[in-house]
Amino acid sequence: MPSKKTNLPIKHNPPIFPVLLSLKQKGLKDTTIIPYSETLKHLDRNTDMTNPEEVISFIMNKKVKNSAKNKYKTVYLHFLNYYRIEPNFSIKHLKEEDQAIRIPTTEELNILINSARYPLSLKLRISKETGMRPTEVMKLKIKDIDLSRKTLRPETAKYGLSRILKISTELTNLINNHIIKNKLNPDDYLFITEPKKRFGRSYSEAYIISRNRTAKKLGKPILKTIRLYDFRHYFATMLYARTRDILFVKQQMGHKHIEQTMRYTQYIQFENEENYFCKTATDPKQISELIEHGFEYVTEQDGLKFFRKRK
Repeated sequence: MPSKKTNLPIKHNPPIFPVLLSLKQKGLKDTTIIPYSETLKHLDRNTDMTNPEEVISFIMNKKVKNSAKNKYKTVYLHFLNYYRIEPNFSIKHLKEEDQAIRIPTTEELNILINSARYPLSLKLRISKETGMRPTEVMKLKIKDIDLSRKTLRPETAKYGLSRILKISTELTNLINNHIIKNKLNPDDYLFITEPKKRFGRSYSEAYIISRNRTAKKLGKPILKTIRLYDFRHYFATMLYARTRDILFVKQQMGHKHIEQTMRYTQYIQFENEENYFCKTATDPKQISELIEHGFEYVTEQDGLKFFRKRK
């Protein structure tokens, strides 16, 4: 039977691919372009993209936070700029809501790690110890891992800075066993990404399933509020609590700007805590400078020497 005709207008939007290709040529990474593509496809299915008023109205009526609406607008502006479509009104970004970050406890993260199946449990241990972004965990290659020095060198995401991250002996052994078990070569990824899944997505989806299952099994609904990215928040917070060195935290997080680090870092109050300035040093020159400025040696961990001075 012939399909039933409708009176709905047929929309013929300009193709999306040239827009994405131009962004690729400008240097945007695939981790950015892929979600951009999904956003443009969503707008293409639901709006006349040559009509800015219709598109912005569609975005504004979506039941999402202002931060999400701003992302839609940013992507749509790339489309308008490429096709030289000039709206007759100003497209302004909305004021985004302040989001209070709840830092999970060490016990909560350990519960989620220990209850996860392998290899998800190994991915979560890496996230907790290094604060790496989910995408960075999934893009780790064997050649990025130095088992003898117990370090990881992640491929940066979000235009972050390169860094070398120390890991514990326990995690080093787990990674080594994983490499041997799977007979991995230097150019292989540490973890296999499912076909047609962008880096980090399969990791996130597996985590959500495992987290929700654990929360239900243990009768702990609070666990369902812990996002995968909260492992990164935890790392930054605990590192700052231990060192009180915001520049060191910035370097370990791979941030270009200190403002990024301040958003992640939470201040933790410990019982009977005394007020100190804390610094780290890795070479004799840095150690001498700290001592000359009145800092005293406290301890050493992961190749870093920790110093403190009363405020």
